[in-house]
Amino acid sequence: MNFSFIDIGIVLAYLVLTLFIGFWLSKKASKNLEAYFLGGNKIKWYYLGLSNASGMFDISGTMWTVTIVFVYGLKSAWIPWLWPVWNQIFVMVFLAIWMRRSNVMTGAQWITFRFGDGKGGRLSHIIVVLFAVVSVIGFIAYFVEGIGKFATTFFTWDLSTTIMGLHLTSAQVYALIIIAITTVYTMKGGMYSVVSTEVLQFLIMTVACVAIGIIAFNQVTPEQVAAATPDGWTNLWPEWNLSLDWSGIFPELNDKIGQDGYEMFGMLLMMMILKGVFASLAGPVPSYDMQRILSTRTPAEAAKMSGITSLALFIPRYLMIGGLAVLGLVYLKPELMKMGADIDFEMVLPMAIQEFIPVGIKGILLAGLLAAFMGTFAAFINAAPAYLINDLYKKYLNPGASNKKLVRYSYMSSLILVIIGLAFGLFAKSLNSLTLWITSSLYGGYAAANVLKWIWWRFNGMGYFYGMVGGLVASIVVPPTFRIFVPGAIDIYMFPITLLISMSASVFGTLLTKPESMETLRKFYKQTRPWGFWEPVKREVMKDDPSFVPNKDFKRDSFNVLVGITWQMSMVVLPLYLLSGEYQSTWITLGILVGTSAILKFTWYDHIKNIE
Repeated sequence: MNFSFIDIGIVLAYLVLTLFIGFWLSKKASKNLEAYFLGGNKIKWYYLGLSNASGMFDISGTMWTVTIVFVYGLKSAWIPWLWPVWNQIFVMVFLAIWMRRSNVMTGAQWITFRFGDGKGGRLSHIIVVLFAVVSVIGFIAYFVEGIGKFATTFFTWDLSTTIMGLHLTSAQVYALIIIAITTVYTMKGGMYSVVSTEVLQFLIMTVACVAIGIIAFNQVTPEQVAAATPDGWTNLWPEWNLSLDWSGIFPELNDKIGQDGYEMFGMLLMMMILKGVFASLAGPVPSYDMQRILSTRTPAEAAKMSGITSLALFIPRYLMIGGLAVLGLVYLKPELMKMGADIDFEMVLPMAIQEFIPVGIKGILLAGLLAAFMGTFAAFINAAPAYLINDLYKKYLNPGASNKKLVRYSYMSSLILVIIGLAFGLFAKSLNSLTLWITSSLYGGYAAANVLKWIWWRFNGMGYFYGMVGGLVASIVVPPTFRIFVPGAIDIYMFPITLLISMSASVFGTLLTKPESMETLRKFYKQTRPWGFWEPVKREVMKDDPSFVPNKDFKRDSFNVLVGITWQMSMVVLPLYLLSGEYQSTWITLGILVGTSAILKFTWYDHIKNIE
């Protein structure tokens, strides 16, 4: 790529600034573990929300999303339900409030708050730490694949080398360099550094996203989009069998759809909804999203932080994604066809940037995309050491360790996790394979036990332990076994099997062991105030405190979740309709966005303002 000195200067200035912020904040962050991992619960909720939005704006996920918009058009808006993308709505409506009331530092500490410190609680505590570490390693591997592909499109120097007998491509070397810079500033500045740099990154990304949206709107006409896409590309509504036929326009895309396994779109959507409800009700996995919830000052601010995350994230992000997708569709077909049998649609994003973005804006965009990667990566490597140091080392090995030693060991654990994640990332097949394994298999094993922990009083620590072990084992064993009988099946179709195994292990493990002490259950229920099947515990709490008011918001929360999912979906499709030239649908979607926002103002926001 031909970079101007302006573009290079912008990128270098950004990298220097992030390192400066990390070292500048290192003194404040190194006071103790609370300061290092939670910012001392002093960071304002809207900064945490913008930080969270930036952390979700990762480069690997953006490359993947540009690809699916390119291939599937408006129907691609449903595919991120694989994560599920609307778990943030469950968190916003009620789970953030429940979680923040615990006043703990990590998800593993929260497990002790829920199940006590007996055998079941300790085993559950350890298994959550294990899950957190495995998931972070998986995500680090996922990031390595994406940033390497991205970097080689922009930086043309051949850095391939051999280290200790291992041949590293240029993409892998670029990934190592960028990851090294990110690791250094995150290790030094902790949560203060992560949030400060991510707010800066969010501002850079927003400018870049709006710029790309304007460029695409001006350079691509509705007629060009229609000529470059098959019938149904601009149709949002799902169908049982995907009818997109690229045969006369871009036949290789039919092969891509077959490889993805999305032809039976109706079945895919049903699986995503099934998984989405369970995975969302389970609450945030023990990673950066949960850490920001626990970093807020109050439960009400935790809910507002989760709300602003969705509001800040989707419209800017999809302006960029939609813009790059339509530019690629109209202008990049010859370049993609040159790849022949090895065509890689995940390269649409960097190729579109290289081709269409002018000097100056290109530097801002590249800095912004590096920021997106670095922000998400930093969030993970700041979150995971909290589990190793606070939940293992401090709890079991050295309870009297000094703050200086704990922070120093946090640096070391960050470095070790990054090295392990890099080792896995160097052998990853593709972004799509990593995405599907993380979202469908690994998180499938997390759902059952973590739903029951909120809603069923009898569920105990041993049940949680067996459920999580069953889920983790199933997430590793089920996919290869299932594919023996159904070759080529994608991981989402295995979710019901993984869920059934994990749920069975959870229920049997619970019923075959003693319940937790009523004292532990009373403390959890009174402080957290969840709805669900808590009647025996509720009676005990109200016997001690007749003034206690139980949670009766199940119907309100369910309504707000449905409205919230619609609200979030409208923010996803609004830029896509606009940039594909579907102006009538754009106005309808804008009306839905305004209407759902007004409803949530009265049914959600006004309700949480005074929550404690």
